[in-house]
Amino acid sequence: MSLGGGHSTEGSNAGGIFVQFNQDCTSLVAGSSSGYHLFALTPDDGVEEIYASRSGLDTCFVDRLFSSSLVAVVTVSAPRKLIVCHYKKGTEICNYSYSNTILAVKLNRSRLIVCLEESLHIHNIRDMKILHTIRDTPPNPRGLCALSPCVERCLVAYPGSSAVGEVQIFDAVHLNAKCVIGAHDSPLAALAWSMCGKRLATASERGTVIRVFAVPERTRLYEFRRGVKRCVSIACLAFSACGAYLAATSNTETVHVFRLREGAPPPPAEDAAAQPDGWMDWLSQAVSRGVTYLPPQFTDVLTQGRAFAAARLPRAARHAVAAVTSSARALRLVVATADGDVYVFGLDAAEGGECPLLRTHRLLDRAPSLPEAPAGCRYAGALRGRLPDHMTDSERALELGSALAGSPPRGSFDLRDHKHFPPMRAPAGDAPPPADN
Repeated sequence: MSLGGGHSTEGSNAGGIFVQFNQDCTSLVAGSSSGYHLFALTPDDGVEEIYASRSGLDTCFVDRLFSSSLVAVVTVSAPRKLIVCHYKKGTEICNYSYSNTILAVKLNRSRLIVCLEESLHIHNIRDMKILHTIRDTPPNPRGLCALSPCVERCLVAYPGSSAVGEVQIFDAVHLNAKCVIGAHDSPLAALAWSMCGKRLATASERGTVIRVFAVPERTRLYEFRRGVKRCVSIACLAFSACGAYLAATSNTETVHVFRLREGAPPPPAEDAAAQPDGWMDWLSQAVSRGVTYLPPQFTDVLTQGRAFAAARLPRAARHAVAAVTSSARALRLVVATADGDVYVFGLDAAEGGECPLLRTHRLLDRAPSLPEAPAGCRYAGALRGRLPDHMTDSERALELGSALAGSPPRGSFDLRDHKHFPPMRAPAGDAPPPADN
């Protein structure tokens, strides 16, 4: 979930600020001309600033790994360089330079993905070593890609064509192609994974239809019609943590929320005496009773699901990202914009409908009262007197482990598993460890 404007990268904050929710939508990151800022979403529908770098560097991308201290940053002055930081210590752990401009950065507890226009680079989050590069991808000037938050299903989705809405699915753990999904006739505009990594939402540049697929089965589970208006640009798709809702923002003032009711029984037959609410409902009932007598193109339109709920922003935003969260046992729709506004809407889980605006927050208008790291502070200057690229592997692993401490992987560590730790070499003459039964 990213936004921005300016040059070809969607994440640039030219003409606005970069805003993005973290993977579980518990916090918000913002990149501005003065550096990057971290905000926490509080239970009382508040937005609390918890950190400000104030480095003086114009930040075009920033992503925080869940609630950990690990932050990935890209600046306007060095658009080909990725900087990985421990924000609580104010230290730079490492940095990597790439052959072209970085268009997107995605994180989960296992992998870090760097998206360039015609390639993707896959790093191991534990030591930041590059594991694989997907080269010669179709031209992707918007940096469109999505990484599943789930480590057990660590999948990357990216456009497989620049002419049609084809999605390539790549396994970032086993480092092989998983499947290809023909999602739309038009080029892709947005991608989003559910928290479990089993569902992928897609939208095309046409912007009227949103689809949800099961992965890797490639089965189309849902098809929603956002509207009949043409030339609408979808800016963001976002699943709720429970996977029951999907939010969509566009270049209009309206934010749509769709309900995913997988496994729900089909609706009961309409009572003969019941009157449809409108002509679309009347036509939908007609289709349900005589679908075999109508052209497939016509029935596809009428059988698409419509929005369960909708919220209207007070004013049109250049770009907006959304999150469906839970606050005090109630659902909330939180929308952040490139103009620096955050809107909190109520979401009725039973009735849906129009979402009332509960609170409005303004980002980056606060006095600089928060603790901040010294400008340009690095691991080298703080600890060893050496540059980050001169750190030993053990030093880098120590700092990465410290940054990841707030975001432990699920399950226990296995000291013999190279996925958890570097392989241990037994001294000469020692017997190898016994194999698992």
